[in-house]
Amino acid sequence: MHALRASGSVFAEDEAALLLEASAGDAAHLRQLLDRRLAGLPLEQVLGWAEFAGLRVAVAPGVFVPRRRTEFLAELAIDACSADAVVVDLCCGSGAISAAVLASVPTARLWASDVTAESVRCARHNLGDRATVVRGDLFAALPSALRGQIDVLAVNAPYVPSASIALMPPEARVHEPRSALDGGPDGLDVHRRVAADAGGWLRPGGTLFIEASAEQAPASAALFEAVGFATRVERDDSRDATVVVAC
Repeated sequence: MHALRASGSVFAEDEAALLLEASAGDAAHLRQLLDRRLAGLPLEQVLGWAEFAGLRVAVAPGVFVPRRRTEFLAELAIDACSADAVVVDLCCGSGAISAAVLASVPTARLWASDVTAESVRCARHNLGDRATVVRGDLFAALPSALRGQIDVLAVNAPYVPSASIALMPPEARVHEPRSALDGGPDGLDVHRRVAADAGGWLRPGGTLFIEASAEQAPASAALFEAVGFATRVERDDSRDATVVVAC
């Protein structure tokens, strides 16, 4: 099977093979797939799936495509999970992080949330009855019964500075929801909101994992330290992945 890594990181010959596979030998369907790809739709949205942590995660038009770098966040979250951990995946998009957690810790009690209806539908498709997927703005989407009960909080919040959106590939800036990309003037607006509220939702001893760029990580960590968290920054150079850990 040809591997597909999110954000277009496949060679042209691999992309062609994936489109042929998706067409199942139907020439008319292949032409439709090619037309959608040539129109600029992300390959993952054309195929209907992205590979994430060894899983095929369904991806629909209008839904953020999970990046390979975010596998690192998922791995850190998995390592922090006990068998019965209460896990929340904020800004869940397709539910890729949740799917990876459940593949490794199937007994985890998992909640996922996103602000867009398209993402919630996609995550529900990927997670089925293994998780509760809700729509809303960050913690406002969660039931009050979860306050003080979360063991692991995984957050892939938008962190692209607003002025940098125009510099992103068209697959992202045109076909993915702006709410999944735009982090405000310095990229950390949503990090500030998460830091302000996370303490009231985590169980004592719980841990938060939030993705950032390498350049932003010190400033993001400082936001969590300012409200009483101890932090560290984890880095995986092979995937250009940076995660701020707060506990």
